[in-house]
Amino acid sequence: MISTQGVSLTYGGRTLFSNVNVKFTAGNCYGLIGANGAGKSTFLKILSGEIEPNKGDVFITPGERLAVLKQDQFAYDEYDAIKTIVMGHKKLWDIMQKKEELYAKADFSDEDGIILANLEGEFAELNGWEAEMEAERMLNGLGVPGEYHYMQMKDLDAGIKVKILLAQALFGNPDNLLLDEPTNHLDLESVRWLEDFLLNFENTVIVVSHDRHFLNKVCTHIADIDYGKIQLYVGNYDFWYEYTQMIVRQTKDQNKKTESKMKELQDFIQRFSANASKAKQATSRKKLLDNLQMEEVRPSSRKYPFINFKPEREIGNDLLWVKNISKTIGDRKVLNDVSFMLAPHDKVVFVGQDEMARTTLFKILMGEMEPDEGSFGWGITTSRAYFPKDNTEYFEGIELNLIDWLRQYSAEQYEQDIRGWLGRMLFSGEEALKQAKVLSGGEKVRCILSKMMLSGANVLILDDPTNHLDLESITALNEGLETFKESILFTSHDHQFVQTIANRVIEITPNGLIDRSGSYDEFIDNDDIKELRKTLYNK
Repeated sequence: MISTQGVSLTYGGRTLFSNVNVKFTAGNCYGLIGANGAGKSTFLKILSGEIEPNKGDVFITPGERLAVLKQDQFAYDEYDAIKTIVMGHKKLWDIMQKKEELYAKADFSDEDGIILANLEGEFAELNGWEAEMEAERMLNGLGVPGEYHYMQMKDLDAGIKVKILLAQALFGNPDNLLLDEPTNHLDLESVRWLEDFLLNFENTVIVVSHDRHFLNKVCTHIADIDYGKIQLYVGNYDFWYEYTQMIVRQTKDQNKKTESKMKELQDFIQRFSANASKAKQATSRKKLLDNLQMEEVRPSSRKYPFINFKPEREIGNDLLWVKNISKTIGDRKVLNDVSFMLAPHDKVVFVGQDEMARTTLFKILMGEMEPDEGSFGWGITTSRAYFPKDNTEYFEGIELNLIDWLRQYSAEQYEQDIRGWLGRMLFSGEEALKQAKVLSGGEKVRCILSKMMLSGANVLILDDPTNHLDLESITALNEGLETFKESILFTSHDHQFVQTIANRVIEITPNGLIDRSGSYDEFIDNDDIKELRKTLYNK
């Protein structure tokens, strides 16, 4: 169990938390939510002891172990993947190191033997003999092939490192588990494995995530940060959303009734207060009026951008054909004889275990990279807007404020018009004068989406657009793409995003494509596709 008492934190004159008293108990999974900048990651750091609050205390049940998802991918460069995972259980790791030191001693004494015997007992109690097997099972579940299990971390790519650090946090059945964006950079199959793991986890979990499907699947409670306070709600994310919206609606409705009653009483008092025969009734109603109070409807600090893509023209009869495209990057063939055709109004999600394959395909289709073999063609009535996975080139070293930055991509050149677009994307007032090069990840994403909306394109190509976005922006983008009437090619790790937008799924495997019309849930639950996937990945 983890609890806080009177926790307060102020940064640079801004109060993030004020007198927070909250308790997280065993057997529950708490989704920690809040607007961008509300302090979700900061609160996890307070719970882990990485940050000291200005006031108040954090309590963890004595003897319980706390595990945290680490963010530093370079901290374990000199260790292999399995050892990195086991290091997540500090007590077990320390015992293993002490054992190695004692066994390596040339002048092994009787006293060393006693110490070693005690260490062996503790090692067995902590299930040390199964440690490597448990670590391997986790890596297999997260889709990390066995060939990487004993490679040094410095030789692994970032996507695999993320999975190893996640396995490190989950390892050894910790009593309390803090996870900050655990689904980031995970493929959809790995997310499903993590969901199943947490559903069967019997201790305390506190998780920050922008993946609504994930929060709905694993959370028993929602911990909502707003105005420096944390309010607990029983239920998952959808329940929290519907409940809070209902409370706001009910409060507004009750206030309307109260306002109507107040007006009725005021009218009566004004009409009859000077009438001797009605004076007693007027006084009685005056007392009623004084006791009536309007309930405060405090608006949430959350803000939703306005995202709406309007194509300048419809797509004609032809959208896209791709024929026998192959591409090798370095010494790895990331695309192997890829062929498919898309029809107007297709909204296609591209999935698969190799993120580089999907990104490479999109770069080829946008003319940013040449295929080694094969060809492709767009319909003559198509126009395309692209959301790249890496948007660095649009911002790095750019000496422009946001108004001038967006003006580059707009037919509208007046500042008032540009400010209007920026305001819809939550850059209002002085925010519109920010330098483009200093934007946060989420702000850059909103700028790229603004650029895409201004293009009037009838084909949208989006490579992981939900990365760096908060839940409010993801919801707005989700709704904007659902209502878009033309064609979309996209990738995403957000299950709900994929399920609600895609009407076709193409999975890129090392040995061919799996291409099916229908929803994503139908795709992943299809037994024939499961068997075909095994064949194509294991050839």
